[in-house]
Parts: sequence; structure tokens; C-alpha cells
Amino acid sequence: MKSRSTLTTWLGGLDSSRLARVLAARKDAMAPPEPRSVGELADRLQRPGSVARALPLLALPHLQVAEALAALGAPASRDALAELLGAVDDDLSRELDAVLDVLADHALVWPDGAGRLRMAGPLRQAWDAPLGLDAPLEHLLSDATSDELRGMLAALGLEPPGTKQRRLAALVEHHSDAERVLSVVAKAPAATRKLLERRAEGGSGQPRFIMFGGPGPEPGAGWALDRGLLIQDRYGYGPARMPAEVALALRGAGRHAPFQPVPPPARSASVTPREVDHEAAAAATAFTSHAVAVLSTCSATTPALLKSGGLGARELARIGKAAQADDAVVRLALETAYAAGLLGRDGGRLAPTEAYDAWAEQEPPEQFVVLLQAWRNLPLTPTQARDEDDKALPALAGAPPCDGCAQARHGLLAAAARLPARKGVTVSSDLGPLIAWHRPLAHPSPSDDTAFATVIREAEILGVLARGALSAFGIHLWADDTEGLELESRRLLPSATATARIGADLTAVVTGTPSARLASLLDSLADRETTGTASVWRFSPGSIRRALDAGHSPDELAADLAAVAAGPLPQPLAYLIADTARGHGRVRVAPAACVLHGDEPALLAELAAHRRLAKLGLRQLAPTVLISRSPIDTTLAALRDAGYAPVAETADGTVRIERTRPQRAPAPLPAQRGGPARGSGRSVAAGVAGTPARVDPNVLAARLLKAPVSPPEPAPPAGGAAFATDTEEIVAGWAKRLPYSDVRQLAHAIDTGEPVTVEYVAASGSRTVRTLSRLVLDPPYLEAWCHLRDDERVFTLSRLESVMSATFE
Repeated sequence: MKSRSTLTTWLGGLDSSRLARVLAARKDAMAPPEPRSVGELADRLQRPGSVARALPLLALPHLQVAEALAALGAPASRDALAELLGAVDDDLSRELDAVLDVLADHALVWPDGAGRLRMAGPLRQAWDAPLGLDAPLEHLLSDATSDELRGMLAALGLEPPGTKQRRLAALVEHHSDAERVLSVVAKAPAATRKLLERRAEGGSGQPRFIMFGGPGPEPGAGWALDRGLLIQDRYGYGPARMPAEVALALRGAGRHAPFQPVPPPARSASVTPREVDHEAAAAATAFTSHAVAVLSTCSATTPALLKSGGLGARELARIGKAAQADDAVVRLALETAYAAGLLGRDGGRLAPTEAYDAWAEQEPPEQFVVLLQAWRNLPLTPTQARDEDDKALPALAGAPPCDGCAQARHGLLAAAARLPARKGVTVSSDLGPLIAWHRPLAHPSPSDDTAFATVIREAEILGVLARGALSAFGIHLWADDTEGLELESRRLLPSATATARIGADLTAVVTGTPSARLASLLDSLADRETTGTASVWRFSPGSIRRALDAGHSPDELAADLAAVAAGPLPQPLAYLIADTARGHGRVRVAPAACVLHGDEPALLAELAAHRRLAKLGLRQLAPTVLISRSPIDTTLAALRDAGYAPVAETADGTVRIERTRPQRAPAPLPAQRGGPARGSGRSVAAGVAGTPARVDPNVLAARLLKAPVSPPEPAPPAGGAAFATDTEEIVAGWAKRLPYSDVRQLAHAIDTGEPVTVEYVAASGSRTVRTLSRLVLDPPYLEAWCHLRDDERVFTLSRLESVMSATFE
């Protein structure tokens, strides 16, 4: 409440321009309904969620200053903060003032009326132990009694004041003086000095474990506890805690908190705006062309989504092959298009939305702007193909939002925007440390060989980064200037190309991005070979036949190509269309369930015209040949009902002999003493011949000895005895489909190293029977040697259906 009231006072004393800066930095505080007063604004700015959203926007020196202030225990003076950070010379002092101004613009740190620096309450809680320091003395002694404070002052040789508040103030004043603390420690026993020095260096903010009946205080701690150099929990839980003032005094005046107000250096080289524009335009043009091809492929054949969600490797490879784009470009195009609303989930498939149709008709500059703005705010790293365990990740998997991933992108824009004018980094990986400085809370991709390599590569693919410098696209993207971004896109990206150069080698070449109509026409008539700054299609008999199959005539094809060709159609292409059309349709394939033929054309014509046979869907192909849309048995029955006497043929043309065999039931076996009951399902061969399958007694004896000795018992969750081993309990917790007897058998095999045979349901739903050995339990998985695949395999315990003893031939 105190920090909130001082923030209200500070905000109320700002001029309108400075208050506007605070609102611009903390935009979430302006969310509807708008705050009606400075007090309500201060309340919003102090909310933990609002502070948590502001932290990722800070650079490294801002977080370092905030942590140092938290270690001092705000409120603290600026001089004390500067001394802790070592910012006492003029240059560092100016840098510290600049950092404090930024923190004030975010309403995280502000000066109060007494000249001290105040901190937002939730910000202090961002660190468990800032600078490795515990809480200040005043906080640690908040529950101490007046008598305890008097005892500490007496042990220090100080006259205790009369009230508790004054005694606490006297202790805080004493411990805030480093020289007085060092003087007291110099008189301590050797064991106490050693303990205090170790705790000061290591910090007292390490996790404290509550132990009941544990060991007593550390050797030498009693002397320090009597003087308030260490503070024990009131109930004796955990180790004694060292106040921040004592730790700072023992660390010495020469030790400063880290403060890096200047970003790390990066190797750079001179670049001209013309060079940057040229490379950026080429990259943006290539990406836009690839994105158009990727989405066009998704429109032609909607990709199937995995059961778990997202597009798997097979669909990504299919799309990449059709669009002539690599995996990173395909993922980037899909993720940005989905975020822009151009793609959507339709049941188990990914399909373009109605917004895609309007987007496809736009010019390449407008198309590029839509995708680029979607990339800026993506809450993920779109081209990340593998997770922390090096497992393949599907695209559009619907992962939880990752604010650190978006901050990595913003950190890249900030780092590149602050490079010197007409300079670009010579090696793009040098931007990694700069991103880490501008956005310390950003998340790099797990597969990055160098820091933030994935997001840097994405920026290069999009043309945001060119020749190691921020392009015109990137400048307006960083400023969130949509109008400027559209202007630069129209300046640098060419309009869609409406014509193609068709060569005698049966290729069509389109420079730049083809228009939607041109791309659709060429995709229907030819096969796309390359996509990028120039796209190439190749005509072939198969591609022309595909267009003819779609219902186009040869004249229509020639006319459509002539309308988009930059010159006359080459003679080889005209010959190809004519030759393919000449052979097209010479052989026709008709659907038929069965064929009727005979030697009498008049009889076949009569059948085709018979009204009672119309339901068969008879169609005459030749004077002596009819086809029927009905199955052969239905056709035979209908012909016979109409008074005809047809015969059926087999697949090889011979007459099918139709004989009805009398139905017979299997003879029941007489019940045998001690044997199975009647109707048990044994085969006639086994019962009548009297030759049951022989079982090797040695094999059976060995199997019985390996099985659990006792008969099956109810599972422990059902009221039975407790689990016999820890392995049983673990297996039962994960293998939910196994009965308790199978759980015991599998646990027995894991513990003894014996092989087992299991029935397993794969992720596809297929059931397999596997014999496994060398079992290793790694919940929720079971690692084993699979004798079916003759290789190591990993099985999910929850997919096991049954367990049996293994036998080897």
C-alpha cells in the first residue's frame, strides 16, 4: 500500500508528456475501461500481472539496476544504488540516470518526495534472492520481540532505547554501517568468522528446507545470532539467514553488482542503403512467391492434420515439394498465414479461409505486409522443427503461447535498429549477444547452434535483415508503422507478373511473383519446377492430359496460353497440345459391376430396353455386350425373375457351377473327466483324431517356475494386498489397460531381466504382438529389445494390452 500511495503521488506530479510516456510504455494499463484517475492508474500499474508483462520489455541494464535496488531493499537512496553498482564516475552515472528514467517510464522505479527510490511491490518479488542476498534486517526482525532486540543491542555494546521501534531502528542503523559490522566481525571467534564469510560469499538466499528434529545451529552460529549478524526463524525452521546489510559489508566495498549499460561489441562492416534494399527486396520477393505457392498447394489439396494436432513431416514434405520450398520457408508461410487468418482448421484438415481468396487476388506487396505483420507478433518460433529432446515438431501444433519467443523477435529488431548508421554485422551470429542484451528474458530455440540463430534466419528469409543490417521493412516493423511498411513494400517489391515467357523447350518462366490467375492457369497446364525470384513451369504430355481431363478443349488451352504469353506460342507447345488431344479419349473406362454378353444382338437389345430391368442400370456398349451397375448376384436374380435363364461366369471366363451344399454343424465333443465342458470350442480334428498338441513338459515347467507362485489376487486399488515391489506399483500407475496379473508378470520380467511377449496398440491403432527382452523401465515408457524388429524400441506403457511369458523356437 505504501508503494501504491507514493506511486500515486509521483504520477500526480508529472506533466502530461511524461505521463503519456508512462502510458505508452505500459499499454495494458489503458485497457478498457480506461482508468478514471491517477489513483486507479497507479493501482493498475502495481498489479502483479501488469508488472510481469512489463519485465520482458526491459534490457539487461534495466534488470540489473532493478535487482540491485531490490537487494538494497527499496526505498533506498540513489547514491547507495550507485555505490553498489560502481557507477560513481561521470559516464556510468549518466548511464545510471538514463536507466532509472526508463524504469520510471515503466512505473517500476520512481523517486519519492524524500529523494529515495521506490520500487513496485511485485517487482521485488521477481527475485528470490537478488544478488544472492537475503532480505534486509528490518524485514527479518519484523517478528522479533522487544526483549530480543534489546539483547542484540546489548551484545553489540549499544544502549538499548526504550521502545521496540527505536530498538529496531538502532539495529538497522548499526548494520547499515559497513565499518561497524566489520569491526564486530573482527572480534568474533574463528569459527564464526569462517561461517559468516562463507555465507556472505555464497549468499543466504539458497533454498531452505524445513527439517523437524534436525541438527542444531552450525558451529559458530550462536555468537552471530546473539548480535543480529544471523537471524534464526522464529520457529527454528531451516538455517539461519544473513541480512542483506551484513552480507554487503562482508563482501567489501570493492565488490560491485553487475552493471552493463553498454551493449556488447559486434564486428561490423560498411553497407549502403542501396545494397540493403536490393538484398531485402530479393528475399521478400522470394518469400512471397513461396508463400503463394504453399497456400495454393494447401488450397488444391487440403493437408491432413495429425490426431494430436498440427501438420506432420509427411504433409510438410509434400507441400514443400509441390511449392519448391524448404522446410523452414514452408513452416514460416503456414504459421504466418494461420496467424493472419488465411488458414483454418476444418475437421481433420487444414483449409484456406474466405480471407485467403481475397488475399490471393492482392498484389505481392500487400500479400507480403500481411504475412510480415503476423510474424512480428507470433507467440512462437515458427521455424523451430525440433524440441529440447531433438524430436520432430509438427507445424501449427497449437503450442501454448511463448512470450519469450516473441521477445526474441523484438530483441532482434531492437539490436539491429541500434547498429551504427550504414553499418551491418559481418557475421549474423554476432547479433545473438546483442539480442540477449536487449531482451535478457527472450527464449532462444533449443536447436540453435549459436544464440538466437533461428530467429535471425527467419529475419533473413523475410528480408527484415539484409547484409547484417535492418532493412526498410525492419525499420517500420520495429516502429510498428503499418503505413510506412506498406509504402516500402510497394517501393521494393514488384507487382504481380501477368505474363510468362514460354520457350521452345516447353517451359514457362515468370519473373517475380505470378498473379493468381497466371499461377492458377500454369499450375493446371504444367508442372512447377522452381519458385522464388523467378518461377518455372514445364509442359509435358501428362500435364496437358491433366488439363484435358478437367474438361478443357485443345482450342481453349491454346487460347488461354496465348493470352498470357509474352510472345507467340512456340510451335513445339502447339504440337504437344494437338498430339495429346488427338490421343485423348480414344480409350474410355466405364464403371460397371458386371458385364453381360451373348451371341444374339437382338436378345441383348431386348434386355437393355426391358422396363423391369431398368433398375439394374444396363447400358449397351456393343451389339453383344451390356454392362450393369448392379452386382452379379443381383443382376442374375433380376434376369431370372424376368423369365430369362442367364448363367454366371468366373473371372477366367468359364461357367460357374452353382451347387448348394447342405449346411452342417460341427459335432460336439463328449465331455471328458477333468476335461473341458461340451461346446468349449475345441476343433473336431483335435477331439476326433485324439491327437492333441504335444507340450514339452520341460518348457511348461520352466514357464510355470517363471510365473508368480500364488494364484491371481485382487489388485491393491480393489482392496487386495499391497504391491509386492515398487516396480509393480510404478507399472500399475502407468499401464492402466493391464489387469493386475499382467502388471505383476511385467514387473517380474523387468526386475529379473526375463523376456516377455506383449500385445501392443500402436499410435496408428494397429495391434501387434512383440517379444521383448532387456527391459528398462522409464515411466511412462518401457525401453526394450524388440525381437520382431531386431532393434531397440520404446513402448508407451499405457498402450500395453496384455503380457505373456515369452517362448523362443
